[in-house]
Amino acid sequence: MDKRNFRGGGLKSGVHKGQISNEGMRHSEARQRAGKLREESNRSFRVPQDDGVFKNIVSLENLFVASREFSKGKRKKRDVQQFEFNLEDELLGLHEELVAGRYKVRPYSSFYLSDPKLRHIHKATVRDRVLFQAVFRVLYPIFNPSFIFDSYASRASKGTHAGVDRLEQFLIKASKNNWEKVWALKCDVSKFFDSIDHDILLKLIEQKISDTGTLKLIRVIISSFEKLPGKGLPLGNVTSQLFANLYLHELDFYMKQRLRTKYYLRYCDDFIIVGSDARYLFGLIPQVQSFLSEKLKLKLHPYKVSIRSYYQGIDFLGYVIRPYHRILRTKTKHRMLRLVTETNQPSYFGILSHCAGHKIREQIVSNRL
Repeated sequence: MDKRNFRGGGLKSGVHKGQISNEGMRHSEARQRAGKLREESNRSFRVPQDDGVFKNIVSLENLFVASREFSKGKRKKRDVQQFEFNLEDELLGLHEELVAGRYKVRPYSSFYLSDPKLRHIHKATVRDRVLFQAVFRVLYPIFNPSFIFDSYASRASKGTHAGVDRLEQFLIKASKNNWEKVWALKCDVSKFFDSIDHDILLKLIEQKISDTGTLKLIRVIISSFEKLPGKGLPLGNVTSQLFANLYLHELDFYMKQRLRTKYYLRYCDDFIIVGSDARYLFGLIPQVQSFLSEKLKLKLHPYKVSIRSYYQGIDFLGYVIRPYHRILRTKTKHRMLRLVTETNQPSYFGILSHCAGHKIREQIVSNRL
């Protein structure tokens, strides 16, 4: 990394000059340590020489960029401010632990979040979340190209709106421009993140990653959390999103290559298949359940498997799609009207721009007058 990035206060975004007075000597020592660490890293890494991926993850350059990416939108939070106040020492210390093989994930804090359903979130320390971001930055380009096109969660240029647009395209194509009756089988994996099997996940990762340093680090991250013995990933980790996509890519491959489903897409643990024969879709359910159980140790949610016709409306990712129009899900509409404020109104209007939401928009405006 360019030494300019290690000037006193150079990495302390959002910190006042008065807070960093009398620390010039400590910063000078940190710069010397950084130079020595770079030299040692280039000369003799403490991991096998085939660990190119690991070197990329633990490099000071990658850790710095990861910390900058992680802190976006979070700099007002106290724990982030504290980490950035000592950023040089934090990153150098983290780098040393990683190179020496001493890194361990610190204990998680937990809380509940209504989004809109109640979710139990486990939050790692800022130090660990920066490392998770560094891991994500290097592993995402390795894993992502193998994923199917129609996987829409936690991927660049994808997301909920792209997923809904794609589903609408499927429905129009399958119905021959709304002339024929079509159906959609919608499924949800029960307690997905809590049920991810660590051993299965690691075997899937080993198919993509061979170097020992990276595999050791990934094992440390995965084993840092358990909902049940040997199972579970924390919802709050960026690495969990990537590993979840890798885990369910096995389902994607099965659906596309084995069952040959033409109109299939998935968003995290929600997936949907469009077809012209309701009986055929109904017959897919036991096949999917059997695959999930035998290969991934997962199961479908018993109350979240449904088959509906296009004319009834297909409820997916907050919207209901019908021939010729798309509307907002009723629960989403009621929550929006209840929670809208002057601050979040532009965000809600953005959601409404993807559907026939002009009446809701007018109602919001009239309520605020």
